Amino acid sequence: MTHRSTTPNIDLSGSWQLASVDGEIRTAIMLPGDVHTALHRAGLIPDPYFGRNEEKVQWVAEREWAVERSFTLPEVEGDWYLDIDYLDTVASVHVNGFLALEADNSFRRYRPDVSSMLKSGDNSIRIVFASNIAVGAARQKQQPFYIPYSTGNSPIPDGNMLRKPQCHFGWDWNIAIAPLGLYGTIALKKLETARIEHVVTRQTHNNDGTVDLKVTATLFSKGPDIAQVYFELDGERVRLDVGVNGETHVNHLFHIDNPRLWWPSGSGEQALYRLSVELPTDEVTKQIGLRTIELITMPDASGSRFAFKVNGREIFCRGANWIPADALFSLSSPEKTEDLLQSAKAANMNMIRVWGGGFYEQDHFYDLCDRLGLMVWQDFMFACNLYPSTEDFLDNVTIEVDYQVRRLSSHPSIALWCGDNELVGALTWFEESRKDRDRYLVSYDRLNRTIEQAVKKALPGALWWPSSPASGYLDFGDAWHADGSGDMHYWSVWHENKSFDNYRSVRPRFCSEFGFQSYTSLPVIRTYAEEKDMNVASPVMELHQKNAGGNERIAATMFRYFRFPKDFPNFVYLSQIQQGLAIKTAVEYWRSLKPHCMGTIYWQLNDTWPVASWSSLDYGGRWKAMHYLVKRFFQPVAVAAIPSDDGETIRLSLVNDTLADVSVDLAVSILTVKGERRHLKDVQAVCSPDAAVTATSIDVSDIPEGTLLAWRFTASNGTGGEGHYVNGTYKALELEPAGLAVTHEYVEENGSVDINVTASGLALFVMIETETDGKYSDNAFDLAAGESRRITFTPARPLDRGALPEFRFYDLYSCQSAD
Repeated sequence: MTHRSTTPNIDLSGSWQLASVDGEIRTAIMLPGDVHTALHRAGLIPDPYFGRNEEKVQWVAEREWAVERSFTLPEVEGDWYLDIDYLDTVASVHVNGFLALEADNSFRRYRPDVSSMLKSGDNSIRIVFASNIAVGAARQKQQPFYIPYSTGNSPIPDGNMLRKPQCHFGWDWNIAIAPLGLYGTIALKKLETARIEHVVTRQTHNNDGTVDLKVTATLFSKGPDIAQVYFELDGERVRLDVGVNGETHVNHLFHIDNPRLWWPSGSGEQALYRLSVELPTDEVTKQIGLRTIELITMPDASGSRFAFKVNGREIFCRGANWIPADALFSLSSPEKTEDLLQSAKAANMNMIRVWGGGFYEQDHFYDLCDRLGLMVWQDFMFACNLYPSTEDFLDNVTIEVDYQVRRLSSHPSIALWCGDNELVGALTWFEESRKDRDRYLVSYDRLNRTIEQAVKKALPGALWWPSSPASGYLDFGDAWHADGSGDMHYWSVWHENKSFDNYRSVRPRFCSEFGFQSYTSLPVIRTYAEEKDMNVASPVMELHQKNAGGNERIAATMFRYFRFPKDFPNFVYLSQIQQGLAIKTAVEYWRSLKPHCMGTIYWQLNDTWPVASWSSLDYGGRWKAMHYLVKRFFQPVAVAAIPSDDGETIRLSLVNDTLADVSVDLAVSILTVKGERRHLKDVQAVCSPDAAVTATSIDVSDIPEGTLLAWRFTASNGTGGEGHYVNGTYKALELEPAGLAVTHEYVEENGSVDINVTASGLALFVMIETETDGKYSDNAFDLAAGESRRITFTPARPLDRGALPEFRFYDLYSCQSAD
């Protein structure tokens, strides 16, 4: 969405002066931007992400800060207002010394009238930011009863008192520095006749295949007047002259005879229409996608379903959870966001869950999801804490929800509005709520109903889900372990240290969170740690691990499945391989249950800073080993090995998420530790659309001890793949040297590098790495003896002519062997 004003207006973004309110510190700040980054760029604080500097910058959030600039206004006749959004968070705005705004919600847009405060010539604007920490503590004291928050996630207290990203106070993957600043629009605008407040659309898909698109523009004027409103959809333009006074709703209906439908990625095209609503002095432009979407929750023999249906077709959701692109706004950009979302699509995803502890993302995020075909599960911004239910807090939430739903609802990518993340579970996490569950449950229900009512008022017919996870509407049960209904968060493998095969002990209808940690890649570790810190138990590495016991769990899992790696770089590599295997185990089994299970959204896609976490993409956008595995196990047509409960057989599951029948040629073999492939059987299998079948079964007795089951397949839709399965643990295999031989070739046209890798033995999980930022056509792949793989490395930025990066190669044998 773009909002363009043609009235006389002054864009106030750019360079401002930043000062601590006590006057001790003064420097420049760029707005939109955050205070920490400005202080770091001025050399006043060290890089918060490096070493243990997080501990050295805590004082920033404890102080009050002010930003100020001047602007020139030739004449002040008429009505003027400030246009501000993403103001983080408790702040007062002063124009020429007059108080224009007191803000306390970073998720709202503010448009205060400042006409009486302006003067011809030079003017000043000043924003004073209160200390989040001080305000949070004061508001907690004002509550009628104590409102607990997750101290494990949020070492900075009382963030649940404030309407700002909850992860700013720390999380089990985020730095805890409570940033503040202004991250969106800051402009002075003149109100001439009227302005556009919102543009909301509703579409009706008729039985004859046509679509009626109702466009509602909400206009605001200071008094009675006549406004000329233009509605335009893909070249069809109409003008309405309407009477306006205060807030006025203007409707127009477009009838579309031959609609081009919007589909999620992999299910059809992402057809988009350009919609604009114009006044002579204001314009809003949106991209519209025509589609129907339903959430199927009908009862069945197992409980009740949880499936999305788009344009009448059920869609299996393959995706990941999204957290803010950076812990500090100034270090993010639309380009970095696009790179992350492009990586999601490239790994065969069709859904992103915008998790409830960050931001309602900026418009460019949802525009990208529209174009990429990534459905968005949109949480409201409440996560893992309990929250106030006082009248002032709920009134603030009502305005927030109304604004965000009206802002975002026309995006075809928005699939679901979800009330919160894990607030029902949080009722059991705190001593106060366990002792007085009724009080806190009623308080939660007041908040949840406030959100629901505001959603349905802003967008009648919106797809609403009360919480994630939830077993159903007004069901306050345990959706972490009950798998019969609703969406599930399944964390027993990571948080309870259970084995990977425990993922096959549950049968979710839709798993919206599950994850396993790894270390961030070695080139990224080098951006925050010195050579002396390259040890998983060093203070720097421990500070860059925010989940209590996380490092021990990574290491303990290695003891369970692998021989221990020989050094730190291989420890990092192996952590990423086992992370990928964990998520692969879950996804492959749950996809094989289709249509019982209709979605797997793993935790998490991206990182906010360089840290050990559950992400499949490093901070900065590099693909971890897991993301290459994700690309393979999220293929719309895929083959996976699923052991039987009794351990006697292994079935090769064939899943087909496409619209057409798919036939598959499958070659099954035994793979020895010397890298020999011994043919076992050839299979032809057929799978109907949107289904999963067993292609063939293998008796475990047919797999000699010390060997692996392997397969390759080609599908009639042009895709293919391969895989292996170890009946037991990798540490039990007496692996032998892989004998990797490598040649490089610089490709002049686009600056990429072709890498040819050949093995003389068995090479499992071959991983290529370089300090040069970029992506590989494939990685973490297997080679048998005599096999080669040609990999293309595409650098993020053009290489110096003829300069080849230095590549490192990992594989499972060399990782564990001192040879």
